Amino acid sequence: MPDQTTLSTSTQQAARLRAERVTLGYDRRPIIRDLTAAIPDGSFTVIIGPNACGKSTLLRGLSRLLAPEAGQVILDGKAITNLAAKDLARRLGLLPQSAIAPDGITVADLVARGRYPHQGLLRQWSDADEAAVRDALAATGTRDLAPRRVDELSGGQRQRVWVAMVLAQQTDLLLLDEPTTFLDITHQVELMELFAHLNRSGRTVVAVLHDLNAAARYADHIIAMRDGRILAAGAPAEVITSARVEEIYGLPNVVIDDPVTGGPLVVPLGAPASDAEEAPR
Repeated sequence: MPDQTTLSTSTQQAARLRAERVTLGYDRRPIIRDLTAAIPDGSFTVIIGPNACGKSTLLRGLSRLLAPEAGQVILDGKAITNLAAKDLARRLGLLPQSAIAPDGITVADLVARGRYPHQGLLRQWSDADEAAVRDALAATGTRDLAPRRVDELSGGQRQRVWVAMVLAQQTDLLLLDEPTTFLDITHQVELMELFAHLNRSGRTVVAVLHDLNAAARYADHIIAMRDGRILAAGAPAEVITSARVEEIYGLPNVVIDDPVTGGPLVVPLGAPASDAEEAPR
């Protein structure tokens, strides 16, 4: 499949959220150069690729957490940089990779902050806000944690609380940077099932994941990156092939049918030859 740094005009116009020839980086050091990508409306899109390939950088650019050095990110036909902060937060919810809670804040108060974009001089806390927080806590299994301080929680509990805050925001677009970090396998599956349910209910979900098999099982659109470029984008069966996985990760593998979903399932054959040679004996 050819390098997919450009997209057809019709595809770009159909997407509420897209990046147009963006260059993104840190301290004037570009990680991504001249990249174009579109998030299909109503999709569950997962961004995959090796460490330091630009996955989180792209997500940060799409969320306006990182301003492009060149190009632009478009949301609902407007440059995302031109949207007011509250307006953006009513359209797009973001779970960053390393979120930090204020000292001493309780779970209930942190999740309630997800309702901030909906507040204003003429609209204060309402029954709808209360219901949104209650539903978010229930959906993430954190209702019993509501009175506890966030800094007392385990890493996995904190991660689920942050997800609850994003859910309380009730946006049509959800951007999630490694949302299953710190979670045991049961809570990983529970959250992925929750995101899939939200997607089926009409929300567009975009997640950065390291787990290829979770990506293949839950996503309907995958963006595969390496070295700041998009190598492939499309349905899981089109993107997650044995040859493509080895191209992206340098990992010998076979791809078989997932016995549950029938989609692709990656089975590693061992470490790449160079790594195996360097391993201690």
